[in-house]
Amino acid sequence: MSETTRSVQRPTTTAFFVQSAIAFGVALSALLVGIVRLPVGQWERGFLALGLVFVVTSAFTLAKCVRDRQEAEEVTNKVDKARIDKLLSEADPFAPGHG
Repeated sequence: MSETTRSVQRPTTTAFFVQSAIAFGVALSALLVGIVRLPVGQWERGFLALGLVFVVTSAFTLAKCVRDRQEAEEVTNKVDKARIDKLLSEADPFAPGHG
């Protein structure tokens, strides 16, 4: 199977989306509860909470960058394939007049 034919993406199912959202919510809630109940001072709690915010936002940013790069590569592959197909169709050695 070629590189360009495997770029067909199946839509995410509702069940998978819900499962992912619930898992994210549970993980975030558990970590927040852990930070709140941790036997440390307010400064340490604040530092951990800001670290959590930074990790979550950077994870979303990284996921978006990976998705954007993948989409750009798929578009480039499709454009390149269309150019090659056009060149091959124009350079047909069996077409009339090439004999």
